[in-house]
Order: sequence, then structure tokens, then C-alpha cells
Amino acid sequence: MALPTYIAVRPDWLATHQEQALDPAQPVIDAHHHLYDRPEIRYLLDDYLRDIGGGHNVRASVFVQARAMLRKDGPPHLRSLGETEFINGMAAASASGVYGDARVCAGIVGFVDLTIGEEVRSLLERHIAAAGGLITKGGRFCGIRQTLTWDTDGGLLNPAYPTTEHMSDSPAFRAGFAHLAPLGLSFEGWAFFHQLPQITALARAFPETKIVLNHCGGIVRIRNYAADQDEVFRRWKRGLTDLAQCPNVMVKLSGLGMRFSGFEFETKDRAPGSEDLAPAWRPWIESCVEAFGTNRCMWGSNFPVDKGSYSFGSGLNAFKRIFAGASASEKDDVFWRSAQNFYRLPQVS
Repeated sequence: MALPTYIAVRPDWLATHQEQALDPAQPVIDAHHHLYDRPEIRYLLDDYLRDIGGGHNVRASVFVQARAMLRKDGPPHLRSLGETEFINGMAAASASGVYGDARVCAGIVGFVDLTIGEEVRSLLERHIAAAGGLITKGGRFCGIRQTLTWDTDGGLLNPAYPTTEHMSDSPAFRAGFAHLAPLGLSFEGWAFFHQLPQITALARAFPETKIVLNHCGGIVRIRNYAADQDEVFRRWKRGLTDLAQCPNVMVKLSGLGMRFSGFEFETKDRAPGSEDLAPAWRPWIESCVEAFGTNRCMWGSNFPVDKGSYSFGSGLNAFKRIFAGASASEKDDVFWRSAQNFYRLPQVS
């Protein structure tokens, strides 16, 4: 049976630990979050603003597709246009300044099924138009995410995102993928750790296409992978190091609050603080930085998905603790500059 990728958000549990923002002047771009309204969770602009309003200096954010507000009617391949239209509206509301100085959803990453054939290009162009144009031309559209996560254990898979073992290697997928770079679009690589060689092969086949590896490279330490977590770490680090040799790839330091990662902070009686999170995450984060360098690492909250495991403030403080010994320039790389450069966001420093 498939597990939900998210852990239920419990406000009363999150309230058991509160802490002040560390280094509150540090500029931050949240490179990865979602907005949606679903029967099990509502997380829209006002909810996100409450989370970032705890004293951290969040200047802007990037929205990443999450099947939000899909069109109810019309051909299936066009329904994701509804998400781009919806998020562009949220971004416009934020850009008005009525809701504060942060520019939420300044960049938009949408969804297109890259396997659909020659219709891919015209559909990508419609998403670009729905977001007011490319981000490099005054709009907000940055790129595409199509989930690649696959495992022999079907319980790890999200049925909302049908995948196959070798989808990224298929001629149909690669034919669609080939349209991204000519249109000025990047690709979000969300795959599990054992699929990192496939992301490496994709990056080498399309060296002109910018790729960002989501969620530290898909750490999985539950179910069949729980028994030998040391081997997971070794295999993950080997794949990450190989992938880092591709100069067109960056990595997002995000997603460690998902159920897959197996940290299990959500099982504790009290919500974790940054002093709990930082030592647990440090080996994984430092390995990412060792492989990619700070100029190819960017921080993302992955909220509200990660909100089931810790509060926004505690999670961001944990990263600030991990990078406490870094130089000011290295901190800027991780917390805003890498995201700004990759997504070509307006200047926020």
C-alpha cells in the first residue's frame, strides 16, 4: 500500500517548540515550496506568509508544481495550465506589496508531461504565456518538473504521478526534454537516491539544459531501506558525487522532513528544534556541499510537505546552524544567490 508522501500537519504539536530566528538579517530565497487547497490540507498565500513571518529575512520564493488547481475540464494534458494560472495570480497578489515585502512565487515551475510528443513545445509556450512570460523577459515561468521517482516497492510511489523504471531514458521523454533549453527552461530532477545515475545520464545527454536535483537527491530510509541505512548513505553519496561532475546540475537542500527520509521527528512527543535537526541533517548537507560547492547548492523549505516534521523557523534555523562556520559569501550562495542565479530571479540581495 502506498504511503502518503506528506506527514499530517499538527499545529498543536508544532506549538510545543518555538524559537527565535537566528541571524535574522541574512537574506533568504526559498527555492522550493508549494501552494494548494485540498481536502486534507489548505496551504495558500496567507498560510505561507504566516510561516515565513517569524523573523527570518525571506525576500522571495520559487513555487514548484504540486497538482494545484488543475483545470477540471478539457484534455488531460492541458489541465496543468490551471496550476500555472493560479500561481501567477498568487504571485501577482504578492507583487502588489499589499502582503509585505517578500515576493512569493517570484519564479514558477510548472508541470508538462514531456512524453506526449510534438505537442510539448506548444504546451510549454502556453505555460510561459500563462505566467506572464519567461522570467528572463519580465514574466515568472522558469521551468518544468516531471516526477521521476520509481522503486520496486510500490508503497513508496505516489499514484498521482505515474512513472516507469526507465522513464528518463525513454525516447518519448527525451524528445520532450529536448524542448526545454531552446525555450530557456530548466528541469527539476525529483528522483530517489538509487536513480541518481539516471539523472547523471540525462544531464550528460543534455549538457545545455539546466537541472536542479530536488530534495538532496531523494534520500529513502524507510521500508526496505530502513535495515541498512549506512549502505543507503554510501550509495547516495557515490551517486551524488558522480552527478556533481555535470556542470549543468545544482542541488536543492530541501525535503528532509518528508516521510521518505526516515528521520522520524514527527514521532516525538515534542516538535524538534533546530538543535535537534542540525546534527541529524549535517552529514547529508555537508556531503551535498562537498560534492557541489556552495555556489551550486540552494536552500528550500519544501513547505507545506515538510511542515509535518518541524516548523519553518526551526528548519531554517537548523540550516543556519549547519552553515554557522561558513563565510558570508558561502552563506549567501546557499540562502539566496544560487537560487537567484539558477532561476534568474530579480535582484533581492
